[in-house]
Amino acid sequence: MNDHELQLKSFALRRSMLQTIVGAGAGHTGGGLSCMDILNVLYNRVLNVSPQTFSDPHRDRYVQSKGHCVEALYAVLADRGFFPAADLATVCHYQSHYVGHPTRHIPGIEMNTGALGHGLPICIGMALTAKMDSASYRVFTLLGDGELAEGSNWEAGLAAAHYKLDNLVAILDHNTLQISGHTRDVMSNEPLDEKWRAFGWEVRTVDGHDYATLTQALTEPSSGKPVFVIANTVKGKGVSFMENVAKWHHGVPSAAELEEALAELNAAEAKQKEIA
Repeated sequence: MNDHELQLKSFALRRSMLQTIVGAGAGHTGGGLSCMDILNVLYNRVLNVSPQTFSDPHRDRYVQSKGHCVEALYAVLADRGFFPAADLATVCHYQSHYVGHPTRHIPGIEMNTGALGHGLPICIGMALTAKMDSASYRVFTLLGDGELAEGSNWEAGLAAAHYKLDNLVAILDHNTLQISGHTRDVMSNEPLDEKWRAFGWEVRTVDGHDYATLTQALTEPSSGKPVFVIANTVKGKGVSFMENVAKWHHGVPSAAELEEALAELNAAEAKQKEIA
């Protein structure tokens, strides 16, 4: 899938996610929009996993540590055929397995997450297991920048470097906003690149909405270290009135807002098709 096809796919995935959140009556809209391009590249270019190979012990592993943005992951998994797209209409409904955080009840999801700071430590175990078994699969996880206030991430970071887990890639959805404001104001974690290098990781900083640079950062072999990808993104990406607005960390668009958002995405998609 080339860059143009990925971009068109992202428009469809963003629409799907927004409609799912409105149908559910709950969801983390801004962060889902900011990480969508990352998930798109992972599942359509990088990860060695599919609905047919999900039980294969040699598959790549992906754990969404920022589990509150599960609606974005649901959209991608449905698009890849892990479950019927019609299931998205049941998210957060009575007796549905599709709840507001990842759960292993859902096809394609490796691990229950939601309590922040758990995804990276889990992935340390997965990557270390691969090393012990001389297995070739890689392990990927997606973190939120507000999530880095959890100390368990830094303990895991030390362990990953200690065990030389060059089969591990941690991706940071660096949109600089969390539910209560900018991360620099709530609990500053900058300079992130220097800190993760000091912890023994190879750090790669990219535009989190650029498919080519994302692909390179996620596929290029490491220098014998775990890889930390700082993906600079825009909270609410693709919907003008949501972009860089903290209140959309968690929020459900009204009917009018959904209509406006879908119209913007449709117009941007049409323009992209004309350019191509």
